[in-house]
Amino acid sequence: MLGLFANRTYAALFSAQVIALLGTGLMTVALGLLAYDLAGADAGVVLGIALTIKMVCYVVLSPLAQAVAQKLPRKPVLVGADLVRVGVALCLPFVSEVWQIYGLIFVLQSASATFTPAYQATLPDLLPDEGDYTRALSLSRLAYDLENLTSPALAALLLTVTGYSALFAGTAVGFAGSALLIGMAAVPALDPASGARPFRERLTRGARIYLATPRLRGLLALNLAASAAGAFVLVNTVVLVRGQMGGRESDLAIAMAAFGAGSMAAALMLPRLLEQGNDRRVMMSGATGAAAACVGLGAWIAMAGLPGWGVFLALWAVIGFCYASILTPSGRLLRSSAHAEDRPAVFAAQFALSHAGWLVTYPLAGWAGKALGMGAALALLGGLALLGVVAARVVWPAGLGRVVEHEHPDLPPDHPHLRAHHGNRRHAHVFVIDDEHRAWPTQG
Repeated sequence: MLGLFANRTYAALFSAQVIALLGTGLMTVALGLLAYDLAGADAGVVLGIALTIKMVCYVVLSPLAQAVAQKLPRKPVLVGADLVRVGVALCLPFVSEVWQIYGLIFVLQSASATFTPAYQATLPDLLPDEGDYTRALSLSRLAYDLENLTSPALAALLLTVTGYSALFAGTAVGFAGSALLIGMAAVPALDPASGARPFRERLTRGARIYLATPRLRGLLALNLAASAAGAFVLVNTVVLVRGQMGGRESDLAIAMAAFGAGSMAAALMLPRLLEQGNDRRVMMSGATGAAAACVGLGAWIAMAGLPGWGVFLALWAVIGFCYASILTPSGRLLRSSAHAEDRPAVFAAQFALSHAGWLVTYPLAGWAGKALGMGAALALLGGLALLGVVAARVVWPAGLGRVVEHEHPDLPPDHPHLRAHHGNRRHAHVFVIDDEHRAWPTQG
């Protein structure tokens, strides 16, 4: 993986991602403390609404932002989104009302809904070799997991010498550093064809390609499985460790570190695994494992109570491993499903549609844990993950191969492509065909 850093542009973009993630982690801690100062015992409600605003921005605004951004140069869009986030971070220390938090979070997450899919769509253009791109995906997963470990520790260290408002300054520094590194990098330009289409076409194109491609429909179902398992861990680990096990704050950190360690282990192993088996096998195995672990542990808790601390940590690591096994290869599927000019739209569709699952599973995990108990809630989320696995197997069958049946309902009867297939609008051959009769090979 370290060989990727010989590519200076990739090294700059990866460094920008890491710095921005550290800033985001500091903001997460500071925002919780700010909410407690303003709302006291209702801080959880404030943070829950802020999280909902985040998800709504991701689901609704990401495709819209990408449709607009495709008319603009890629680098200024990325830098501009970072600078907007800098401005929001600098405003947060001066907040005095809860509604101001909501407004600033909306602006911040709107900028993130612009930045993240545009950044993700840049990497396939920068790293055309599939092996390099796979290693880059694993490094990106590692960056997220390391941020989950290091940001809270860094925040705790800073809070020993300063107030939480200074953490927002650290957030601003992170986003500013990201903007500076991207501004200095030779970011690949967008394909001009992507911005030449009408706005309505740019707005809906990513979702249409996504939902018309069997492996991406399978990815959507697997995203549901990942969000079901991940939402329970992120929402209810604190309840299990602090409330039911009577653990300390440090024990909560250890539990989340176990989940992150499992995810990091998967990220390190996946490049080799993906060389030995196809993406579908790896992702299905991860989703099935996550569903089985959740259902099994949920039943265990419901019938016999919580397992021992060591077993609990091991199972959290297993769920983390399976979680990363679902998410990390997804970029490979997106890359192989679109031309270069369509990648921003397809990545934006993935960003929006995948977060729609979190919009459902976050509140479900919280409600079920309180209303049904932790064991039943975990089994319920595991059942939802299993439903995602079954749906993925139906819409993305094994052995799909390179022969894909499709149809062209909008082509005129005398179109050359229809003439080549004797006028049959529905036919099969070895390519995925989009509505402008451009073809690219399928994989898996």
